[in-house]
Amino acid sequence: MDYALLWFVIVGVLFAGYAVLDGFDLGVGALLPWIKDDDERRVLYNAIGPVWDGNEVWLVTGGGALFAAFPPVYATVFSGFYLAFMLLLFALIFRAVAIEFRSKEPWPWWRRWWDRGFFAGSTTASFLIGVAMGNIAWGIPIDESGEFAGTFLGLLQPYALLMGVTTVSLFMMHGAIYLHMKTEGALQARIRRWINPLIIAFIVCYAVVTLATLLYIPHITDVLRAQPVLFVFAILLVLAIANIPREVHHGRDGRAFLSSCATMLLLMALFGLGMFPHMVYSLPNPQYSLTAYNASSTRKTLHTMTIIAAIGVPIVLAYTASVYYIFRGKVKVTKDSY
Repeated sequence: MDYALLWFVIVGVLFAGYAVLDGFDLGVGALLPWIKDDDERRVLYNAIGPVWDGNEVWLVTGGGALFAAFPPVYATVFSGFYLAFMLLLFALIFRAVAIEFRSKEPWPWWRRWWDRGFFAGSTTASFLIGVAMGNIAWGIPIDESGEFAGTFLGLLQPYALLMGVTTVSLFMMHGAIYLHMKTEGALQARIRRWINPLIIAFIVCYAVVTLATLLYIPHITDVLRAQPVLFVFAILLVLAIANIPREVHHGRDGRAFLSSCATMLLLMALFGLGMFPHMVYSLPNPQYSLTAYNASSTRKTLHTMTIIAAIGVPIVLAYTASVYYIFRGKVKVTKDSY
């Protein structure tokens, strides 16, 4: 068995799961300033309240799997992106604190303060996730020993920043679709009017990123050129995006959200296909790149991890499914809610 390939896929699935699940949480936070009424803002908090912390389990699990399966990749990325990851961690922590503290007091100034923290944390985290992915795709300077040889400011290059903006727009679209599924009445009608403009904003950003990728990052398209059949993922992506407004128009909220989830998964699949076998592409010295093969743990380690994953992943999936099943349906805000 090709364990390196298997764990490349597993790590990708875990991070894709995080993007799909925590993506709408972050998108809801980015949409918060569009809602002015305090009761309606509480609806937004309670739409994600039962699930946001469970969603972040996927990020922790993905990081742990990366550390165990590809230690050099973990070491290079987490040391090279240290300041960026600290900012991301601070944003996620501040966002979590805002969710828990916001409704502890009824004072308007108190709630406004935590609302701003929730918005800032959600938007900053979304942007930094996109910047990190942009740098991974573009390539970062790695020396012959596999260590990051760049600077923090060097990570803020135009393509990575563009990817950050695109990620924010994607999460906002995803969050609006989730809110449309969880709300009702006047608030739902207002959110429904946001969806198409947000889809258009995302499509514009994604088109610009795709054009920049084709022009400046040729290694991303090597796999698709070598295996044209894989272009089916791009076709499915277009169909998933197009199906969202169709399902919303027909009042099928659940299907619209599933289409949005499919959009996220297909985007991550295209990213993974474009990167393989690279995990960290070295620029300007591609020979120093870290791949799924030269940066993986030993075969015995990966074999043992596969057995553990076969036991643990179904448990995580069952936990996630049960939480979403228990808290299905429209949001009802009571005095004990967030």
